[in-house]
Amino acid sequence: MANSLSSDPQTGFPIHLPALTSVRFFLALGVVLFHYQLYWTLPEDSVPIVHRGRLGVDVFFILSGFILSHVYLAKGSLPRYRDFILARVARIFPVHLTILAGLLIMLVSAKLIGVTINFDNFSAPNFIATLFLVQAWLPKADMANWNGPAWSLSAEWFAYVIFPIFGWIALSLRRWPWLIIILAVLLYAAFEAAYQNWFGLPLSTAQENLGIMLITPLFLYGMGLYFLGTVVRLGQLQAGLCALGASLIFVLAMQLRATDPVIIALAGPMLLTLGLLQKSGVPTFMSHRWLQLAGEASFALYLVHMPVLMVWRNVMSIIFDLDKGYAMGLGEIAVLLALTLCVSAGVHLWIERPSRDYLRQRFLTHPQNPRA
Repeated sequence: MANSLSSDPQTGFPIHLPALTSVRFFLALGVVLFHYQLYWTLPEDSVPIVHRGRLGVDVFFILSGFILSHVYLAKGSLPRYRDFILARVARIFPVHLTILAGLLIMLVSAKLIGVTINFDNFSAPNFIATLFLVQAWLPKADMANWNGPAWSLSAEWFAYVIFPIFGWIALSLRRWPWLIIILAVLLYAAFEAAYQNWFGLPLSTAQENLGIMLITPLFLYGMGLYFLGTVVRLGQLQAGLCALGASLIFVLAMQLRATDPVIIALAGPMLLTLGLLQKSGVPTFMSHRWLQLAGEASFALYLVHMPVLMVWRNVMSIIFDLDKGYAMGLGEIAVLLALTLCVSAGVHLWIERPSRDYLRQRFLTHPQNPRA
């Protein structure tokens, strides 16, 4: 593996950005805790920062645009489309298909042993849509319960499929990165108005129901931030203070119940300054190997946490004769989280990483950064 401190001479960014790898873990953890708080004994939104952990998905969309620009557009040209798509398939499909197959086996087993499950929530059409990751591409009224978090994979997959369009826009405007950011803001505002008009809901709630409308401006926002970062250089002290300040403002906005668009917008400076922190060469705790592993396993954590939660609650209900809607205490949540982290680490180390590396070595002409 290349030294993370070696830099791309065209952008000044290190080849690897450990801080932006680590932050993925905290974003995934925010989503996990958001889902847990729907079942805990405390009142809903009693911990505002946890209640807004759901916005970790939105922030990840921004981060995705940033990182893919770094990996594929830094040299000023579009990647070979075949290699790009195959790399994306290797990145997301092995774990996605493993989790989906596991859910199918669990549901069939539950039916055979007589466990009561509402199978209307697990329809064949939704299974097919989830299998091919197109469940967030069209308007729909119901929720695809075949691992609900996979809706964001569907949105990501859409961004990958049309990446040449994103890339052409970003490369055309790379000398004027503020124009990319302004375009992203205008797109978000237009999509927000349209979504409100069509469904009476804010754009930040778009999931299976046209989730592609949410990722489009956020992905572009991340690309604009990346190209802005290529022309900004901060000293180590400046970079450290900016990263700390931007991160604190972002966290404070979540805790103070700022609106979703404000929180999403503030995520941009946080991600940019974390990138600039790496560019300045400041060593931070975000580069610690355990946090790097956690960041690399964040994708597995995001995908496994709902199936683990579903199995846990069903098992607890059966063992202790509890109502299926029972509230979980903080001690139970702590044990569940520890179990989920262990499962996600296993999935990452034994399924995600080996299958990704094999597919890239087997099918790619020039394998790219495996962390992308």
